[in-house]
Amino acid sequence: MLTIINNLPKDFLVTDATELHKVLDGPTLIHLKGRRTQPLFVSTLLHGNETTGLQAIQQLLTDYGSKELPRSLSIFIGNVEAAKFSARRLENQPDYNRTWPGTEYVSSPETIMMQQVKEEMRQRNVFASIDIHNNTGLNPHYACINVIENDFFHLARLFSRTIVYFTRPIGVQSQAFADLCPSTTVECGQVGQSKTVEHAYEFINAALHLSDIPSHPVAKQDIDLFHTIAIVKVPEQASFSFNGGDCQICFDKNIDHMNFKEIDAGTKIGKVSGDNPVHLEAWNNDGINIGDELFDYTSNAIRIKKQVMPAMLTLNEKVIRQDCLCYLMERYKI
Repeated sequence: MLTIINNLPKDFLVTDATELHKVLDGPTLIHLKGRRTQPLFVSTLLHGNETTGLQAIQQLLTDYGSKELPRSLSIFIGNVEAAKFSARRLENQPDYNRTWPGTEYVSSPETIMMQQVKEEMRQRNVFASIDIHNNTGLNPHYACINVIENDFFHLARLFSRTIVYFTRPIGVQSQAFADLCPSTTVECGQVGQSKTVEHAYEFINAALHLSDIPSHPVAKQDIDLFHTIAIVKVPEQASFSFNGGDCQICFDKNIDHMNFKEIDAGTKIGKVSGDNPVHLEAWNNDGINIGDELFDYTSNAIRIKKQVMPAMLTLNEKVIRQDCLCYLMERYKI
């Protein structure tokens, strides 16, 4: 499935994500030479509808033109097939950002491909790794790390002072590369929002210009650090909505406005119906469902039991089915 090339394909820099299948045969790893040989790795389109990373790379390489890159650059273009339909993934596909080494998924062409990408970059002594994403809810731009180490902080801080440390879900790109180099996932808000491409462009360009990544501690006042404590999911068999329709779970229609806000215990986020109501799942970092520790259902209202900060709350029902309702976080002290 994987194509590895050492030059930019014709028309790559001017092709929309939905047309990329006409330029690339599928998932493609592109190696470009730069002044410093140790390459920066950038992955994008792991979700086919998250196009900011591709646009930022296209603009960056257009601006460099024939000029030498300050550092070698390896670009992994992921789910080209889903991008054709502006979809996160197709129904017959696994999530491309859950199939990297360390995944819980059974072996498949996708898991084998991601292992191949990692081994290719291990052999090239990768300098740093950046995975670029968008999300569907109202979220600020923020960076994620999987390891509490200073060089990871410094790389993430180059994108945002808001940093999320997470260990689940597993099988994600940044986690897979964390034993090779400093790595981060960056969340660039919604596709089409003002300055999303510009922000990703500036981050990639800044990383290309680094001679090294500092190992000294980051000043505590320079970052806002959070830790994911649970991934909240709607049970697969449950019906839900945001418009008050006939369903088992009805969420607040403005629930996505709660993202990155510390919400107090007792805050209502929706309601459930019936005498034996469906409960939300909340999977902690040990893979245990702690939903009933986090949510109360008295009088069929869904209320938070403890102070938490949500991220990635979305009104997109398909994304909720394919991924999750949100992540719940707490502040993390270093």
